[in-house]
Formats: sequence, structure tokens, C-alpha cells
Amino acid sequence: MNRKPMASALALALCGVGISAAMLAHPQTARAERPAASAGITAIVGAMVFDGTGATPTQATVLVKDGRILAVGAGVKIPAGTTIINARGKALTPGFYDLHTHWTPSGDPGSIPQIATDYVKSGITTVNDFNEQPEAFEPIRTWLSEMAAPHVNFAARISTPGGHGADWADQATTKWVNTPEAARAAVDGLIPYHPDLIKVFTDGWRYGAAPDNTSMDGWTLSALTAQAHTYHLKVVTHTVTVDRGVLAAHSGVDSLAHGMQDRLLTPAEVADIKTTGMGEIPTLAVYDPNKDPAHQMDPSKPAEAQRLAKFGYALRNVKMLYDAGVRIAVGTDAGMPATPHGRSTLHEMELLVRAGLTPAQVLKAATLDSARVLAQDDDRGTIAPGKRADILLFDGRPWEDIGAIHHLAMTMIDGKPVYGLGAPPLPAANSAPHQKALPAAALIDDFERSDGRTNLDTLRTDNPDGGLDRTVEVSQVVPREGGGHALSMAARMAMKKDAYAGVVLPLTRGAIRPVDVSSFHGIRLDVRGAAGRGACTGTVTVGGVAGAGWKATITVADQWQTLDVPFASLKGQGRRATPWTGTDVTQVDIGASCAGGVKLWEQIDNVRFY
Repeated sequence: MNRKPMASALALALCGVGISAAMLAHPQTARAERPAASAGITAIVGAMVFDGTGATPTQATVLVKDGRILAVGAGVKIPAGTTIINARGKALTPGFYDLHTHWTPSGDPGSIPQIATDYVKSGITTVNDFNEQPEAFEPIRTWLSEMAAPHVNFAARISTPGGHGADWADQATTKWVNTPEAARAAVDGLIPYHPDLIKVFTDGWRYGAAPDNTSMDGWTLSALTAQAHTYHLKVVTHTVTVDRGVLAAHSGVDSLAHGMQDRLLTPAEVADIKTTGMGEIPTLAVYDPNKDPAHQMDPSKPAEAQRLAKFGYALRNVKMLYDAGVRIAVGTDAGMPATPHGRSTLHEMELLVRAGLTPAQVLKAATLDSARVLAQDDDRGTIAPGKRADILLFDGRPWEDIGAIHHLAMTMIDGKPVYGLGAPPLPAANSAPHQKALPAAALIDDFERSDGRTNLDTLRTDNPDGGLDRTVEVSQVVPREGGGHALSMAARMAMKKDAYAGVVLPLTRGAIRPVDVSSFHGIRLDVRGAAGRGACTGTVTVGGVAGAGWKATITVADQWQTLDVPFASLKGQGRRATPWTGTDVTQVDIGASCAGGVKLWEQIDNVRFY
């Protein structure tokens, strides 16, 4: 975005005589626009304004036009024809941030439209999503443009082999690196997807429940952050221990994405972190041991006593860092168990007060300081001329009583009320469970493209089982006897009873928008391999929206054969098992479940609907 800086004092002075920020930035065009100066202007009148900087709130009028704040002040003149929002007796703040969320189907709620709606209704106007594979960034951005939604920053993910975040994801979702060279290459490979930031899983400590044998070393992390910074991308890290937090600070990390909770920081460590400029997003909400009202922690039980102790360390470390001048921002890890979207952000702010910050300090953390972590503070995070008009109104005084954040009267995003006062009904897209399905093409993949993409121009991905001990899988396109090509998959199965290796063929980019296959009868494919020798069972799984899935078994022989898998043979899978309709499917997964330690090979070709 191209934005011209302004002198705030000059802008405020000129506001009193009705001169807009646009006129300051572009005086020549301002003269031409002056006869229609009131067109499209909204005035929020009479509110007590907390501007996000921590300054004492004052009563003021805020003028908004074209998604930007034109003027702020007690003496602002309101042009004729301006839309008025009467906010007398209410509190006005910048929109809130949540810098750590996962928009996952297993969260609460689990669909993108409902997640967006819950954030809008909670006053959160900018979030970071750490859940998506880069292929999904653009499709979700397009989908979000159809609904009332917060601004979503998409984070590309990097971990170590076997590390946290790599223990369930394919490398199209989370890159695996363990050398500086691999780290730099991973960052370079992500740039074509236009990520908004990079999330790195650097800390292999699994909260005392498993050994730390997957942490990222300082050389690799330093190379990664340096490379990301050449692209002007901020880097945040999954780091929950003090020692690894100090290492992250010295490796150029911009902010931890969690609080440190294995022990208390020493004064020397606090001072050390302060000198590097690294911030912290504590995510107290996800670690709150009593966040589930149905189960309050019992300190007489060792495991629960440990959780209470770690949370106590997290609270005290946040306060020590804040008092030392380390930037504290707001994030929750929403989407994780018992950490609902929207409500958890408000709970996080209450927990920061519990940690010892004042309500006004917490409001600044949720607005300006969070914007600064992402270097977005020239665009939003404060109520000032030229800034993006992401604005909240509350009943009460949240800078005095943080509980007032639960009394939201209006959410404005990009200058448009989207919830509460002056807001129209939410768009239909906010209540739809998914986008309208596209008609499915018959051919999914014949493996003749040389760029690793299907005939549908989607990215094929390997899909080994998850966990610390993962199946090792390699797939590649190879020549097929008689002409053409096929996909060859080889795997060494992990030592577990449910070992699995497969290949996912998305039906749309990132497997986000569904397709309708109800006019077809099933899936046809050419296949051969060792999955029919007793140790393995071949499977075809069709994925759907919101984590739905339907699976059928197939018998695979050494010689090529053409198999038909009727849709009628598919069985619903998992806790979200739903009846098959064929109207909302997103991907096809072809693979095999095998006994632990087995070496699998399988080849597939000409995958299509029939």
C-alpha cells in the first residue's frame, strides 16, 4: 500500500476547519473534490476516544472516508450530507488484533465463514492464521472478500524434520529444514505464494511430556530470519522455553508466538531479550489451565499441578518482560481445544490484566503494539488521520475495566460498520458453510504434466501418517511401459499399527472450494503395487469440506489393472462422519495402510471420475 506520512498535529489543527487528510496528502486533487467533500463520509460523534497510543482518552469526533480516518478531534466540522453514528456515552478504540490463530476444521467454530463472523462480533479486526498451506492462501483471500471478515495475515510455516508442526503436516504445508542452506531455500520457495509472515517451530520441548530432540539450532534459525527479512517478512516462532526464547532473540526473531513457561526468567535474561528488540505474543488463553469450566485443575494431582505451575511461570514472565520494555502483543492459539475463536481473544486480554498489566496497557497491546509486531503500525492500530478505519465502539470504559470489552456496540472494518450500530445484515457468505461448489471435471490427473501439478492445476502432496515416528514417503512421476507417465510412490512405514502412506490430489487450488461430483458414479484409476500382499490394504479416500471424509478399500496387484471405486462403496470417516452426497468434495487421497516397518511401493495413473 502507498500511504503518505502526515504530521498529526498539523492534521488535527486543520480538522477544526474541515480540511481532510486527503487534502493534506494531495492538495491539487483536493481542490477538485471540495464541492463534494461530504460524499461517502461517516462521522462517529461524541465517543470517548482511546487512540491506541496509551494517551488519556478524550471526547472527539472521528471522520471516515474511503476506508481511512480523515480527522479526529473535539472541534472537527461535519460536512453536510455526512452519515452520522451517534456514539455519545460510548468508548471508541482501534480494532483489536489476534496474532496467533488456527482456522482449522477441528476448532470452535470449524468453518471459515463462522470463524470470520465470530471475530467480527468480538471486535477483532486483524488476525494471523497459522493453519493454511500456502496453496490455500489465495483461494481463502478470495473467499474472505465475499464476507464481513477481519483482515487475515497468512503465515507460511517452517519446522525441523520431526519437529512440532512437521509431525502432522506434509511439506507443502510445513517446510522441514535443519541447515542454514535449507532454511534459506525454504524461505525463497515460499515467496511466490505471497505470505504475510513466517512462522517457525523452533522449540522441540513438548511441555515436559516428551524429550526435546527436534529443536532448531541457532545457525539455521539465524539464516532463516535473515532471509525472511530480505523479503520484508516478519518471523514469529513457536517457542515456549526460556533458553530457546533467548536463542530466538539472538537469532533475529521478531516475536515469540507463545509465552515462555518452563521456568522464570532471570533479570539478566530479561535484559538480554530487551536489547534484541524481540517481542512476545503470550497466548495465555490456550494455556489457561482452567479454561474448560467443566474441568478445573486439581493441584493435588501431579500432572495438573504441573500445568498450574507452568501457567504461573507464563504469567510472571509476561509481567517481567513488559516492565522491562519488551513489546507484548495479543494472540491466543485459537482453534486449539477449548480455545474458541473470538471469545478467546477477549479472554487473553483479561488474562494479561491478571498478569499485572493495566486495562489501558492491555488495550495498547491489542492495538498499536500488535500492529508494530507486524510492522503494520503505519496502516492501523491507532485512531489517527490517514490510518485504516478499523474502529470499535463499546458500552463502558475498557481502559478502566477490561470487562467492558464484552459489551461491543459496533465493529467497523475499512470504514464500514459490519456489526452493531449502523451495520447492515451480514452478507450471505457469512452464514454459508462453504463456497458454492464448482462442477467437477472428469479427469483428475494423468500425470503428464512435468511441474508436479495435476490436470486441474492443483499441487499434489504426499500424505504420510503423523507423529514423532512418521512413515518416510517419496513420490515422483516416472515413465510408464507402453508410453506416457504414472505416479510412483515408495514408502518405509513407521513402526505403528496404523502406518499410512498416500498421495493427495486436490480438486481445487488448496482444496478450499468444493466441487460437485454428484453427476458421476465413482472414481476410476489404473493402479499396481505391493499393497495386495497381505501386509497392506489399499484405500481411496475422498475428502470434503469441514474435515469430512469417505473411504473405500481397494485390492492392488503387481500388474496394472483398472479399478472402479463406486461412490456407494465409500464409508464416512472420523468424528465428523457425514452422509455422502457428492456435492461438497475437495480432494482424493490414494494410498495404503500397512503393518509397521513394511516397505511399500505403488503406482497410479489416469485418475478420473466416471
